[in-house]
Amino acid sequence: MSPIYHSGQTLDHVPSRSIFDYADSLSVRVPTSCGRTGECHECIVEIRRGMESLSPTTDAERFLRDNYRLACQAVVQDPDAEVEFAVLRRQPRILTHSIRRDVPLDPVTVRKGDAVYHRGERIDTYRGRVYGLAVDVGTTTVVMNLVDLETGEILHTASFENPQRFGGSDIMHRISYDGGEYHGELRQVMLSSINFEIGDMARMLGFHRRHIYEVVFVGNSTMRDMLFGLDVQPIGEKPYRSVIETEMRDGLRPTTALESTAREVGLRVFPQAAVYAGPLIGSHVGADVAADLLAVGMDEAEDVVMLVDVGTNTEVVVGNRHRMIAASCPAGPAFEGGQITYGMPGYDGAVESVSIDDGHARCATIGDAPAQGICGSGLVDLLAELRRTDMMNELGAFRDTRNEFFFVPERGMSLSRADISALAQAKSANYSGQFITLRNYGLPISRITKMYLAGGFANYVDVKNALDIGFIANVPPERIVKVGNAALEGATIMLVSAEMRERIERISATIEHVELETTPDFFDIFVEGCMFKPMELE
Repeated sequence: MSPIYHSGQTLDHVPSRSIFDYADSLSVRVPTSCGRTGECHECIVEIRRGMESLSPTTDAERFLRDNYRLACQAVVQDPDAEVEFAVLRRQPRILTHSIRRDVPLDPVTVRKGDAVYHRGERIDTYRGRVYGLAVDVGTTTVVMNLVDLETGEILHTASFENPQRFGGSDIMHRISYDGGEYHGELRQVMLSSINFEIGDMARMLGFHRRHIYEVVFVGNSTMRDMLFGLDVQPIGEKPYRSVIETEMRDGLRPTTALESTAREVGLRVFPQAAVYAGPLIGSHVGADVAADLLAVGMDEAEDVVMLVDVGTNTEVVVGNRHRMIAASCPAGPAFEGGQITYGMPGYDGAVESVSIDDGHARCATIGDAPAQGICGSGLVDLLAELRRTDMMNELGAFRDTRNEFFFVPERGMSLSRADISALAQAKSANYSGQFITLRNYGLPISRITKMYLAGGFANYVDVKNALDIGFIANVPPERIVKVGNAALEGATIMLVSAEMRERIERISATIEHVELETTPDFFDIFVEGCMFKPMELE
């Protein structure tokens, strides 16, 4: 019998069993709410090997593309095939470090005596707990804080991989998918995963999900609007604006923030719970960046500082409390594992750091597990080390006749010339956004008093290596501060402080937005950014 693989675990093949059956045998939790009939569309899995050995796709799976199937519908038919599958709702490494900003406890939802009130209106009898949920919905990862609204204490932090990957690895592909015949599938799979996680937290901590009386969401413009059931097609077309941003510009609403109820959104918490989404800044610069600004206190800064939130879409903000300029850089998924032959997200077994000694790579993996691939921080190290040892030139070409460098030769894992080209373009998107935003602000890099690096990838990257290859602006290392998941911290601040929520709505409306593609010399800057060398801007 041939084996079935999942995350290094194996099972012998048993005829006519579904992928869901194998997941059960491996104690792998796959979300479902329809009793495995194919109706809920929640049990999506990625088939990494053996797609051709599975039963034909069913009508329930018509919305899926490429190598994705529903676990309940995909039956292994070929007894001699090797099949490897991965659950989309995987558990990434949670950021344990994040900047903390102390703000007075002033939630919108409060307990008064024996009742719970929202904006002065009684919504329920007090049942021993008043909890809130702060959620950062990222393109790659979703992270949430469960907060006690009576004390401000963070009770639990959870995260999972964004399950919308079947619609594309980046925002533009997901916008396109949502505009097709399967409109609404991306929203539904996200809601199902969030509800699944809420249920997990409730069971683990011993509370009822109806004790959650308020939810705050932040995310980029597309992720946020899609979650609220809004049309995201305008965000993918010039001038790349949310329908909400357009309405505010037309004077039809005072803010780009959104408010609804759990029942209307489809969240399984207290039905009348308030659901709030932070304000957008402009175009693709969304509520997650507004949350970042709150977390790092940019609204109070006198000196000019810089925020870089690295991700599939990297956002840049330069300024202080008097003036801020922002831009969004469509970096793509290369540094998060996409488009790279042996690339992978930051899970156990991912090479996270690399050094090269005498032409040979020394690698460390997450969890000290056997190498399964290489994640973003490892890729930055590898590129910087290839430059440091002069094995690769500034253009990303190897000095000798080779076409690839083996970083884990015993497992055949290498970085190819095509991989380097994809990484150069992703790096240049980051470079160009930072360069143009700084230039528009009118200050040389030397005048930036602090650079905040936000996001999961930035939290683990080696700063010196990132500077050496021009991944981030050439700010002196001692001025660079890693702030972890600042977006989640900002969402938590919005949850516990009504005053801060109102403040970021006001500030977001004043931030200048730079459209990179309209910059006259954008192409020249992008070409320069493809080179693996420090950024120069004086």
